[in-house]
Amino acid sequence: MVRYEVGAARATITIDEPERRNPLSTATMAELLAGTRRAIDDDQVQVIVYTGAGDQAFSAGGDLSSGFVDDPIGLHAARGAMADLFRTMWRAGKPTIARVNGHALAGGFGLAVACDITIAADDVKLGMPEIKIGLWPMMITVPVQRALGVKAALELMMTGRLIDAAEALSLGAVSRVVPRAELDTAVDEVVGVLATQSPAVMMLGRDAFYGVVGMSHDAAFDRLQAGLTEVSLTRDSQEGIRAFLEKRDPVWSGS
Repeated sequence: MVRYEVGAARATITIDEPERRNPLSTATMAELLAGTRRAIDDDQVQVIVYTGAGDQAFSAGGDLSSGFVDDPIGLHAARGAMADLFRTMWRAGKPTIARVNGHALAGGFGLAVACDITIAADDVKLGMPEIKIGLWPMMITVPVQRALGVKAALELMMTGRLIDAAEALSLGAVSRVVPRAELDTAVDEVVGVLATQSPAVMMLGRDAFYGVVGMSHDAAFDRLQAGLTEVSLTRDSQEGIRAFLEKRDPVWSGS
């Protein structure tokens, strides 16, 4: 249900059930989590890209045929896989990109928004329609609230309204919108840029960025002050500064 491929400094993790619009079953969530951990552990991977197979859906969200009606209590523990995936993505130390090639709904919307960078084709629809079938997008509340803010997130949750890519961009749900024919080129360009950065600084910077979410301002400033010192002590930071002063390209060691 999930395809894992490595090449050109990236791991591409593809939800691979296009005939069903790439649903997020509990088994699929487990495979996404396993693929993410595999990419984190692979030194050849500098960027992790998530996408859906086909051109209709990034992911239409949870698999409603997998026990939602017959065994809702039995699914309780399995639902934690989505939270584990988001935690793992944010602690990955490596940048994540959502290649939104089709509609991103419900949990699929949450996965797209949870990535560091979200690049969407201009003809996709996004949103959280769960309320219309008597559900609530509980597990994706944290990434959606972070990205969209309280008011925009809650309005979409309460109404179930779908938005187009342009509105998603204006709300902060996606980073960039491109014509469908240019989607892969846009993703390749961003991957190429990210792959040229220092892996050590990228890891420390992302950790600090996500680490201050929810902190008080005073605590955040203390965390960021320590983070800057930590970055400046890396070999890559020292190499980058020397290269800048010497007007040459830096050579990263990843340390």
